[in-house]
Amino acid sequence: MLTVYGEGRGFRVVWLLEELGLAYRLRPVDLFAVENDRDFLAINPAGFIPVLQDGETIMVESIGILEYLLARHGSGSLAVAPDDPAFASYLQFLHLGEAGLAGPMNAVIVGRQLAPVAERDARVTRWARETFESRLGLVIRRLADCPYLAGDRFTAADISVSYALLLGLRTGNYVPGPTERDYLARTTVRPAYLRAMESCQATKAWAARSPGL
Repeated sequence: MLTVYGEGRGFRVVWLLEELGLAYRLRPVDLFAVENDRDFLAINPAGFIPVLQDGETIMVESIGILEYLLARHGSGSLAVAPDDPAFASYLQFLHLGEAGLAGPMNAVIVGRQLAPVAERDARVTRWARETFESRLGLVIRRLADCPYLAGDRFTAADISVSYALLLGLRTGNYVPGPTERDYLARTTVRPAYLRAMESCQATKAWAARSPGL
């Protein structure tokens, strides 16, 4: 059985697994006490989440895990083939969800909410916020032309970007505009999303801990 270690960015993985109808086990990881979690550190000495264990295969990095699952276990319905005109958009937003949105938003969360008071609103925090906003503009422009980031159908790129937007929203660091609100209404009403939320909430970590760390 597939095992997902950790929530946070692991939510992307759980959501995709639910979309694909694959059986999995979700194993919580407490990042505030990860040094005591020897079983987790044995498979991922770097100590960050998520981790996917598929038999003897161990993968980290949430976007890489999504691509792995789609290639090895997916039916192709949530990916875009290279000969599809939407392939470039699909790839761009699949990776932008982490590199351009969630990554910078994570820095905003640390800078605004976890750093010592004297270090808050540092230049690097403002830079991270500006980076998030500039990349968000690409998402808004794309959604002005189509309901999903790869066109007319939901794909893994929407899982990637929706997670990033929800990360900013749930931590109080981003207020969606009308385009993003409508988009999130489409993506978060999906049964697989709701099942993934239920699964992650059952571990008492998705809502109780800082989800981006």
